[in-house]
Amino acid sequence: MSAAEQINEFDDNDGEERQQYVTFKVGDELFAVEMNPVQEIIRVPDVIRVPLAPPSLCGLANLRGKVLPILSLRYLFGIPDAESDEATRAVVIDVGQPLGFVVDRVASVIDCDPSQLEDASTIRSSVDTTLLKGVIKNSSASSMVMVVDFQQLVDNEFAHLEHLTNDSSLLSDGLIDDSMNHDDAEEDDDEIQLVSFSVDHQEYAIHIDDVKEIVQMPESITAVPRSPHHILGLMNLRDQLLPMVDLRTMFALSSKDADEKSRVIVVASGGYFIGIVVDSVSEVLRINKDAVEALIPAMAKESELSDITDICRLNNGQRLVSILSIERFFDSGNLQDALNDISEEGMIEQENDDYVDDEQEDDNQVVVFKLDDEEFAVPITSIQEIVRIPDELIRVPKAPAFLEGVINLRGIVLPVVDLRTRLEIEAAERSERQRIVVFLIHGVRTGFIVDQVTEVLRLPDGCVEPSPKISEEHGELFSGMANLRDSKRMIQLINPDTLIDQESAEELETATGGQ
Repeated sequence: MSAAEQINEFDDNDGEERQQYVTFKVGDELFAVEMNPVQEIIRVPDVIRVPLAPPSLCGLANLRGKVLPILSLRYLFGIPDAESDEATRAVVIDVGQPLGFVVDRVASVIDCDPSQLEDASTIRSSVDTTLLKGVIKNSSASSMVMVVDFQQLVDNEFAHLEHLTNDSSLLSDGLIDDSMNHDDAEEDDDEIQLVSFSVDHQEYAIHIDDVKEIVQMPESITAVPRSPHHILGLMNLRDQLLPMVDLRTMFALSSKDADEKSRVIVVASGGYFIGIVVDSVSEVLRINKDAVEALIPAMAKESELSDITDICRLNNGQRLVSILSIERFFDSGNLQDALNDISEEGMIEQENDDYVDDEQEDDNQVVVFKLDDEEFAVPITSIQEIVRIPDELIRVPKAPAFLEGVINLRGIVLPVVDLRTRLEIEAAERSERQRIVVFLIHGVRTGFIVDQVTEVLRLPDGCVEPSPKISEEHGELFSGMANLRDSKRMIQLINPDTLIDQESAEELETATGGQ
């Protein structure tokens, strides 16, 4: 006889306040939960893994635009793990906030008289009976259903927290909370910041103030009739059409199909926003103005160099970066006229409200990067620069264990920490895609290695939710979750100021000689 058939044998007494239960299997055991807190039963969704989370947390899922933590009942009950199959489900239960609990399969819904609920302490089971509200037995006592106390289950697993809830106080009204303000950041009038990128193996750069965001190539591009050949078409960016300009075509270089490294740099001038298609984005450079030289006037007159105003000499002149003027760029190649024509046809708008408030724009801009297969982000205002990893990191004797090494960054000894190690993510081999993201934390410039910097993104209003409070350390490190419903992405937002504490910052400063 099946478990469902056995359950249906329960006495159908007309007792008062009969209770409905949802029953489910985990391993070889049969469990139940009251119907009232069960919000729904779903197939196990795709999840993003969360660093520094307890092992019972499978990850976070997007359930109709809301962040839903998914937990493993097998782990919570001490039952060996098993692969999911077609019968595996997540039972969504409200325990102060909705949580999804993975079960092997849902059995049925039963109706039970309160007198059938017996004390769980009288039974022998592989499951901790303190996690049970009681046991339901049928009339012949040939089957037993254990009623789970999910509130107790959660309280035990997250005992170190006062409560497990989406605490709105974790976030301020905007994306950046008070701990992420960088009023004390070093401001040097002798330095400029550039976003560098590659086109046909040549390196170019744009002043960071001119960059609105950097996004991945869209899956589809809308063609624009009778447009200049260097305008690829229009892309949809947050429900607004953005003209795309191909730099390879504009610079009369050989064509190349877009790939996973291709990026779209969004810039603005003359009331229009356009996306500049480049082969790849390299880094964010913070360089001394002395390293920048104006282009020779005779060269600037050449048509292919008319958009370039300066040349940046790095690595003792071995690395040359051409700096583009966005103002000249819009004036070249009849681009401004083409944009006016597209606007007159009603395909784009000259004014874009998303970028009117410059202060709000800065608050909502984040740099997105990957660790393993998950996406993380930090406020763009918190980043000093983003640089490549040299062939070798210099090891420091008697350095703190978390210090990966140091690099020479324009005469400054920069301590470098692997962010995978900091977030307790399995280590990975070095690759050319990895970058060092530099922050100023507790007065010490510190670099953190990430797997790949993917884009600079402006987060839409209202997309940031508080992260579920799953551990004290996680609550300090992560300021929220960017839930991008349209693109079905969830990006974990890191508070850079908490990546190292004051004591660790002092250790780093000592290890690097206080530079």
